[in-house]
Amino acid sequence: MTTHIHRLHQAFDAAELGADTGALDVLLADDFRSIGERGHVLDKARWLGQFADFSYTSLVSSDVEVCSYGHAAIVRCVQRSLSTWHGQRMALTVRAGQTWVETPAGWRLAGIQFSTLDGA
Repeated sequence: MTTHIHRLHQAFDAAELGADTGALDVLLADDFRSIGERGHVLDKARWLGQFADFSYTSLVSSDVEVCSYGHAAIVRCVQRSLSTWHGQRMALTVRAGQTWVETPAGWRLAGIQFSTLDGA
């Protein structure tokens, strides 16, 4: 199962990098929540909607760790990204934690939380 979750994590990164909201819609649980590095919370609709004004130039995950727990899995990693938000270029390095759950429709990302890594 760890390999399967690792592949889902890679598919999620690729969908984000490509702003593939169709693929992201399938990967995200209906009750998905994202908690940003400053504490803001986005539900699934708002997460998908952000790609109207946001795009990645690059997105690289490293130090990926997958821990499985039956019908749930946690992915921890470091993400380095270059992106544009409302015309402003941004460079971020964050530690991300993802919660994946097995649903009747398959594995879905239920939550993600980011913490900024200073000086990284």
